[in-house]
Amino acid sequence: MESMFKTWLVMFILILSTSYLHYCVNGKSQVPCVFIFGDSLSDSGNNNNIPTSPKSNYKPYGMDFPIGPTGRFTNGRTAIDIITQLLGFEMFIPPFANTSGSDILKGVNYASGGAGIRNETSMAMGFVISLGLQLTNHRAIVSQIASRLGSIDKAQQHLNKCLYYVNIGSNDYINNYFLPQLYSTSHIYTPQQYAEALIQELSLNLQVLHDIGARKYVLVALGLLGCIPNAILNHGTNGVCVEEENAPPFIFNGELKSLVDQLNNKFSADSKFIFINSTFESDGQNSGGFVVSNAPCCPVRLTGGCIPDEKPCNNRNEYVFWDEFHPTEAWNLLTARRSYNSLNSGFTFPMDIKQLVEQEIKMEVESTNETTSKLSASS
Repeated sequence: MESMFKTWLVMFILILSTSYLHYCVNGKSQVPCVFIFGDSLSDSGNNNNIPTSPKSNYKPYGMDFPIGPTGRFTNGRTAIDIITQLLGFEMFIPPFANTSGSDILKGVNYASGGAGIRNETSMAMGFVISLGLQLTNHRAIVSQIASRLGSIDKAQQHLNKCLYYVNIGSNDYINNYFLPQLYSTSHIYTPQQYAEALIQELSLNLQVLHDIGARKYVLVALGLLGCIPNAILNHGTNGVCVEEENAPPFIFNGELKSLVDQLNNKFSADSKFIFINSTFESDGQNSGGFVVSNAPCCPVRLTGGCIPDEKPCNNRNEYVFWDEFHPTEAWNLLTARRSYNSLNSGFTFPMDIKQLVEQEIKMEVESTNETTSKLSASS
């Protein structure tokens, strides 16, 4: 009887292993869920109904998105939208503000336009959902997942397999450090000290995520903030990047990459952190069909966002920027593809997203095969 049970169990695991491989081969999601933390580069609608000025739920935003304006700060998909598609997700990850009826087991997007690592960042613009508040929202979702799955232990097992995407920090410079008339940070900190303070706070938040189940992290570096149209126009540099606004984020990026090394060493037994270098090869923006890299595609108001219902440029696939702050879908597509599969270009460290998730798939398949072999031998 025991021998028959073992034989049945071996067959079951073989079928399960084959089904798992079939699941991967047929292009279904390579991770069960994705949780997204960040700012307007990733926001998909969390700012729509809160009292704040950073909003994009109106045309011409979303003109190339399947259902029109949603609260995404671009003409179509964001970089993380495209990354989730590359991971095999059929539906976009829903914003926290609109999770009713959504399958939260597949993930939630907590990103908020204007959000920063520091709580006070962008608060002069109204209420924004800072990284700390995004973690509070995530705890609420984790509790719901535990209720759905039956226990916190089962929720942890599920969350351990998810991908955690964190793209935040730009506003801590644009809407904080670079505004000495409104914020005191530039009077208190040198650029090096400020970067270290931001990284320290970010590190604490990442460890909180680890405590509630996160194991696979994608940490995105800051872009060249002195090269966004808003910086160029405000400084009147005739289309040339503002180098004094590129230098501080560059320090932050170096500290972020070092943090990835530190956390990989600290949590080497069960976690993996990767770094996406947003500034890599960004000086080659004119390649790949991009013609305009220093001006927005849509007509903008004084705050840098698109003027409602105004007609944007026709050749938006040739523009890097949609408005004065945010990239076009065409640029997001390039960024997403590099993040997912960098082809050892140096854009990611120590691996790309594809390698990160394939590593997990390989480990699970190997574990299943090892169990199968042991059961076969014992039967």
